[in-house]
Amino acid sequence: MTILRFLNSLTGRFLMLTFIFVMAAEVMIFVPSVARFREDFLLSRLERAQIASLALLANDSLDMDLEDELLANAGVYNVVLRRNEIRQLVLSSPIPEQIHATYDLREAGAFELIRDAMITLFDPEERVIRVIGDPVKQAGLLIEVTLPTAPLRVAMIDYGVRILALSAAISFFTAFLLFLAVRALLVRPIKRVIGAMTSYTQAPEDARRIIQPSAKVSELREAEVALKAMETELTSALRQKERLAQLGGAVAKVSHDLRNILTTAQLFTDRLEMSQDPGVMRSAPKLVNSIQRAVNLCESTLAFGKAEEPAPALAGVRLAELVGEVIEGERLTIEDFDLSFAEDVPNTMVIRADTEQMYRVLSNLVRNARQAIIATGKPGEISVAAFEDDDEWVLSVTDTGPGLPMKAREHLFQPFHGGARKGGFGLGLAIAAELVRGHGGRLLLERSDTSGTAFAIHLPKGYAQSPSDAKAPDAETAEAAE
Repeated sequence: MTILRFLNSLTGRFLMLTFIFVMAAEVMIFVPSVARFREDFLLSRLERAQIASLALLANDSLDMDLEDELLANAGVYNVVLRRNEIRQLVLSSPIPEQIHATYDLREAGAFELIRDAMITLFDPEERVIRVIGDPVKQAGLLIEVTLPTAPLRVAMIDYGVRILALSAAISFFTAFLLFLAVRALLVRPIKRVIGAMTSYTQAPEDARRIIQPSAKVSELREAEVALKAMETELTSALRQKERLAQLGGAVAKVSHDLRNILTTAQLFTDRLEMSQDPGVMRSAPKLVNSIQRAVNLCESTLAFGKAEEPAPALAGVRLAELVGEVIEGERLTIEDFDLSFAEDVPNTMVIRADTEQMYRVLSNLVRNARQAIIATGKPGEISVAAFEDDDEWVLSVTDTGPGLPMKAREHLFQPFHGGARKGGFGLGLAIAAELVRGHGGRLLLERSDTSGTAFAIHLPKGYAQSPSDAKAPDAETAEAAE
């Protein structure tokens, strides 16, 4: 496992690749080197043969034993020397078999020498070949010898083995030096960066853990500079979020206490409304409205300031009963105002939702519609309808009010960006949209103009976990309907 872990590391892979590449380069050198060795071997045989023939030229006759000794020392079977246009067999001995091939070294090119060397190296059969070359010191026109291939092949294999062994040693040594260089120049700086990142993740709010660029390699230094900038920005963002969280907690506490104070003040303003003083009678309604808006703001801030809404507890809900409960609660608030409510919800429709959260969503939308119509002082109507198809349930809340202000439409579901009605704070729709998203659905504004406003709630029927759960809503709906 240790070896595998090392080979999977950057240094291990670099060491292995370096060895492979150096060996590949040595193999590319090996082929022409062996060809060159073969050529030198044959030229040395020609030179030995020429030296052996000089003994015969010095003495016209030699005994057979001395001639055989000269041929054996030269490593050839016979020697032919051409001098003055006369081809002369200078030394000779019996040839054990026919000549297999003839090689002329006088005009052989590089490709031809490499080809002949590879043929000799990979041919295990012992052959007899003829070699032609130029005599040394221009002692004739040409010299020609016949010789066996076995000694040549043995010498070539021995030379090749030594070359490969040397190449392997060079490869290991080069790879080791490169390994040390890479470890010093790359691996250690990279490990330092990794260590700095690990240390930073343990306490990102601690500015002392932000990396300080120190790499000498330009690319690594650029990476360290970029990492430092990212960590600095992230630390600043975390500090800002922490301050905002603390501020939010403080605001929530202040809103809670302020709501209690304003509630007490609201009780006293109720008594002011009974006063017969003309000035008080004119000022009291404005004071009551101002205090009521302040109380609403505190309550909305407290509701929105929670970390997050709890996950909905999905169950079968009879939508007609839920809508009826919401509308009944709104009817109690309108007293004698000419405002009518219409319901178009099938009695058998059962949706999969959290009862309390869906009540809050519908109540929010209906209340906004009621307040918008009452603010005009004109009669109006609020309609709640629902239908379903194979994929989703769709609930719509429509009113005949004046429509949403342009500012509200631009930031409709963003908190504290202007409410859907005058005096609102923009929290109600933001909370409603968040609750619908928790059900996997969407809260959409379908239209808003002088003829009124229409919101639509789309709730999916299918489960998001897996396609196999798609049948579950039908079973649950049927059980709730019973």
